Amino acid sequence: MTKNRPGLQAKGRVTLKTIAEATGLSLSTVSLSLRGGTTLKQETRDKVAAAAEALGYVPDRAGVRLRTGKTNVLALVLDGAEDSIDFARQMIQGIGQALQGTPYHLNVTPEFDRHSTDTIRYILENRTADGVIITHTGPRDPRVQMMIDADFPFVSHGRTEFYTPHPYHDFHSEVFAATAVERLARKGCHRVLLVIGDDSTTNYQNIVTAFYKAAARNGIETTLLERTVGVTPAEMRSRGIELSRSPGRPDGVICDSEMRTLALLGGLMEAGVAIGEDVHLVYKQTSGILPTMFPHIDSVREDIVGAGVELTRLLRLRIDGAPVEQLQTLAEPQPQWRSD
Repeated sequence: MTKNRPGLQAKGRVTLKTIAEATGLSLSTVSLSLRGGTTLKQETRDKVAAAAEALGYVPDRAGVRLRTGKTNVLALVLDGAEDSIDFARQMIQGIGQALQGTPYHLNVTPEFDRHSTDTIRYILENRTADGVIITHTGPRDPRVQMMIDADFPFVSHGRTEFYTPHPYHDFHSEVFAATAVERLARKGCHRVLLVIGDDSTTNYQNIVTAFYKAAARNGIETTLLERTVGVTPAEMRSRGIELSRSPGRPDGVICDSEMRTLALLGGLMEAGVAIGEDVHLVYKQTSGILPTMFPHIDSVREDIVGAGVELTRLLRLRIDGAPVEQLQTLAEPQPQWRSD
């Protein structure tokens, strides 16, 4: 059912002409406003947006594409195997916030094979979007290479090792790792375990390298619990129990995922380990769930909603032709120290 405001009556299909007649503005002004024209006064843009919503205006995407060659669609190729709590919802929420008041809509495609290029190839061959956001990039990510070769607008949530620069926004994971190590060193930890996931991502390499460097600076003995992607929460909980009983048990733990942190905590606590006394822990926080359950455990926060907003900003700039070198940003970690 079409929602109409008093004084606005829609008869049949709502078009740009319908909105022009309802607002008293020219057809070209209405068209420019609905395309996100920033040269118009905000008052005019608000007037057009309000009338379009009240009349129930729906853009004719086929017509837009024929006239302009644009789809007014952005595609998010989202990692389907992500093990951070609430990552997908927050990423989509951030992108949605950034798209409010613009002509763009969002299509989301989950991908469960990080080495697959099928989704990107489909978008490129059929031009189903004006630009793409991808997550969880690898050092030589074939999806990135494919879009660079096609000169297609995209931005990645994560860095790569390609010589050719491309737009990206990334969590400054090197700072996360170093900050976590230094926090545990101040707490008197001497043996620190890093629990980390998929070794095919650039993020993995950045964290591990920074972890070893920071540990060496602080005279800390290190251990790595890696390749934990695909490990179920029950299996991770069992590893926590095994860890509690191992000789030379670490007195500090750094974890790069909330899901892994939660499962590991379950195993350690079941085995009688006192968190904050026997073992100190710092984890990467991406939601408010763990701080609610464990309010005294330290974390370093990554703002996923903010990442979605920034990725959208960078992609729109790239679509508009901004130079790649101006479209590379890092989000600084936010320490959340909760224990004395």
